[in-house]
Amino acid sequence: MHVTAIIAAGGRGQRFGGAQPKQLLSVGGRPILERSVMAFASHPAVDALIVALPQALVDDPPAYLRSVEGVALISSGKPLLIVAGGERRQDSVANAFRATAEASDIIVIHDAARPFVSADLIARTIAAAAESGAAVAAVQSRDTVKEAEVRRGDPAPRVVKATLSRETIYLAQTPQAFQRDVLRRALEIGVRDGVDATDEAALVEIAGLAVRLVDGDASNIKITTQEDLSVAEAIARGLDSQSAIQSAIRNPQSAMTGPARTGRAGTGYDLHRLVSGRPLILGGVTIPSERGALGHSDADVVCHAVTDAILGAASLGDIGRHFPDSDPRWKDANSIDLLRKVVQLVAERGFTVGNVDVTVLLETPTIRDHVDAMRASVAGAIGIDVARVSIKGKTNEGVDAVGRGEAVAAHAVALITAI
Repeated sequence: MHVTAIIAAGGRGQRFGGAQPKQLLSVGGRPILERSVMAFASHPAVDALIVALPQALVDDPPAYLRSVEGVALISSGKPLLIVAGGERRQDSVANAFRATAEASDIIVIHDAARPFVSADLIARTIAAAAESGAAVAAVQSRDTVKEAEVRRGDPAPRVVKATLSRETIYLAQTPQAFQRDVLRRALEIGVRDGVDATDEAALVEIAGLAVRLVDGDASNIKITTQEDLSVAEAIARGLDSQSAIQSAIRNPQSAMTGPARTGRAGTGYDLHRLVSGRPLILGGVTIPSERGALGHSDADVVCHAVTDAILGAASLGDIGRHFPDSDPRWKDANSIDLLRKVVQLVAERGFTVGNVDVTVLLETPTIRDHVDAMRASVAGAIGIDVARVSIKGKTNEGVDAVGRGEAVAAHAVALITAI
C-alpha cells in the first residue's frame, strides 16, 4: 500500500497575527512546520510527502525543505514535493492532490499547525481509511454543548437554541486519511458545487460517503492564536523529554555519559472558605454552585495544590513565595496561568512534570461530572497527556469546616523528572 502525506501549510496565519506565518515559528526549539513534516517523514507507513506552502515560501523554502530540481530529499530519504497553496485550505489540498502519484492508494492530510501528532495516531488513521475509505482523527467533547440561535438586532445576539448530547459530539483533528478515489471525488464536488469546507472530511460527507472516527489525542493541539503557543511550549518539553528517555533506553551507553536523570516527588495542599457571590473554580473549570472559594486570586484549590506540589518537588518554595497575596498583580489571577508559569519555572531548572494526582475535599456540590474537564484543563496547563492527570472528589463526612460545607480543600502529589 502506497501512502502519500499532504501537509497543509499554505495559510498566512491571519488569526494568529505576527510578522511571519505561524508555521515558521518555533516551539521547543524547533519550527512548527518542521515538527509536522518530520512526524510523517519518519513514519514507516508513509512513502512520500507533499507540502503546500504560501508562494513566497515556495520560492524560498526553509532549509529543512530545500529542494533539488523540485524534489527535496529530507533525512528520511523519502521524496518531498513543495507546491503553492491557495486562498483556502481546500485549495491548498487540491493543489497538493494534483501533484500526488497515481500509485498512491491512501492520501493522508495533516494541518502543519498541529506539530504534536503521534506516530500511533497516524498509523491508526491510515489503517481506518484503508479499511473504510475515509477516516478522521477526533476527540469526544468533554463539555456540555450548546447550539446557539442568532437574534437579529439584539445587542447580545447569541442565545441558547438547544443543548446537544456531548456523547455524540466529536471535535475534528487531523490527520484525515482517504482512499485516493474517495478524496478525488470529494474534491471534485467541492469545485463543482462551490462548497467552502473547513476540511476534506466534510466534502466526503457531502458526497454521501461514510467517514470513520478515529480516537484523537489531547496533545494533538492546533496552534491558532498567540495564547496557544504557551501550551505548545509545555507540550513540546514533555514530548521531547519522553523522546530523550526512549533514546536512552535504546542506547544505554549514551545515557550513562549524559546528565543523571532523577525522579522527585512533591506534595501540595490548599484550603479556602466558601462564600456567596464568588464563582467556584476547580482545575480551571467553573463549577455550578451557590457559593465559591474566597481568595486573593480565583482561589482555585486544585491548581494551587498542584502548583505547590510541583514547586515542592523542585525545592522552589510554595505558591505564596512566587505569587504573594500582597502583590496586586495576582489579584483575581487565573490560577491555570499561575500553574503554567510554575511549569515554565521548573523547566528552566531542568525538570519536566511526569504526573499529578489530586484529591478534592468538598461536601457539595459534587464534582463527578466535571472531573474530565478539570483533568484536561490541568493537563493542558502542565503540557502533559490527560492520562497523566488524576483528579478525585471526596467529602469530609460532616467533619470540621470542610464537612460542614464552610470550605473546600485539595491535596496533590506531583512527580517531576530531570529533562
